[in-house]
Amino acid sequence: MGFLQSLARGLAVMVALGTARGGLTLADCAKVTGLPRATVRRAAQTLERLGYAGADGPRFVLLPRVLELGHARLSGLTFGEVVQPHLADLVARVRESASVAVLSGDDVVYVARVQTVSLMSINITVGTRFPAYATSMGRVLLAELPEERLATIVPRRLSSRTVTSAAELRAALRQAATDGYALVDQELEEGVRSIAVPVRDRSGRTVAAVNVATHAGRASNAALLNDVLPALRETAARMEADLVHVHAAVDG
Repeated sequence: MGFLQSLARGLAVMVALGTARGGLTLADCAKVTGLPRATVRRAAQTLERLGYAGADGPRFVLLPRVLELGHARLSGLTFGEVVQPHLADLVARVRESASVAVLSGDDVVYVARVQTVSLMSINITVGTRFPAYATSMGRVLLAELPEERLATIVPRRLSSRTVTSAAELRAALRQAATDGYALVDQELEEGVRSIAVPVRDRSGRTVAAVNVATHAGRASNAALLNDVLPALRETAARMEADLVHVHAAVDG
C-alpha cells in the first residue's frame, strides 16, 4: 500500500552503482540488483538525465550530485552506514568476507559486515562480539591501549593456536602497533585467518578496525599480506575520508 516499485528499483540501481568502484555495466548492475536488464537501463538513463549518473563507456557511474540527496541527514548517519559502501567495494575486490568492528570492553563488536561465505561455526552479524585478543581487528584496537589496561586482559584458549601467554600477546600487540596491521592465524577458530588495519578519526586516534577473513585453505599468510593488505589500507583511507566529510558537514 503506497509502495512505489519504480522508485524502489531506481534506488536499488543507484545503490549498486554507488558501491561498485568504477561503476557498472547494465549487465553487471542487473546481476547485482536482480532486476531485468531493461529495467536497469531505464533507471540508469533516468539517473543520467537528472544528473545523478553518467555514462563512462559501457559503464554507468554516480556523479557528485548524488551527495545532495544525503547532505541534509549526514548528521544522522551511523558509523556503520558510513563504512558499509566501502566494505562492499572491498569485498568485490578481494572476494572474501570483510567486517568493521569497534572495541567494547575486552571484546570487539561488529558494526558492519559483508559476507561471501560462512567461515565460522556461528553466524556473524552486526552486534556479534568476540574476545579482542584473539582477533585481528581486536589486536589493532588493543595495540593503542596503555599497559595498565592491557594487564587486565586474561587470554583463554579458543583454538589450538590461540596465544594465551600475556607476554606473547603483549609482543603481538607491539608488533601490530609497529606494522600498522594485525594478522591472526586460526586463533579464534581453526581454519580462519584474518588481517586487519585501523580506521582513524581526524585526530589520528584509532576508532575502529576493518578486516578481511578467509579460510586457511584458500589463502596463506603471505597471500593476505601481498594481495589483501594493500586493498585493506586503501579501504580504511576512504572510510577515514568519508568520516572527515561527515564530521565537517555536521560541524559546519
